[in-house]
Amino acid sequence: MWPERAVNGSALRQHWCSLSVLLVVCLAVMALGALVTRPAIAGWYAQLAKPAWTPPKEIFGPVWTLLYLGMAIAAWLVWCQRHTCAIAWPLGLFTVQLVLNGAWSYCFFGQHNLLAALVDIVLLWCSIVATLLAFWRVRPLAGWLLVPYLLWVTYAVALNAAIWRLNV
Repeated sequence: MWPERAVNGSALRQHWCSLSVLLVVCLAVMALGALVTRPAIAGWYAQLAKPAWTPPKEIFGPVWTLLYLGMAIAAWLVWCQRHTCAIAWPLGLFTVQLVLNGAWSYCFFGQHNLLAALVDIVLLWCSIVATLLAFWRVRPLAGWLLVPYLLWVTYAVALNAAIWRLNV
């Protein structure tokens, strides 16, 4: 999993530093989403009609933590290829999906706007597919690391759509 260029102490420190930055960025987006989400869970979200296949609320935190860690590592693997190939487009797509990810929490839990959240999560799904493919071209492992994220968001699209349909 280590990038090929991490051969001396200075390069290794740079790799750790870039990984740390990407972890902080991804976990900051997660934390901002949690700040918007947490106040709505016990009240507004609890009152929504939800499909029987809605997971328990305790599942979301651990799943999203693992997904954000995977996202950060995938982006880092792409970043580490900056000396051998163009990474601006893949990391630009990554940034777009990260913004859409954060926006979903705001739309759904912050604004209680189920339709806006549904539109956002469909765009998020599309941006994850694009990011996964772009990452795959740079470093296949980076693409594979986004597969669980894509699968979870696929499920989340269906869940968001069902909640919207049940509550209009």
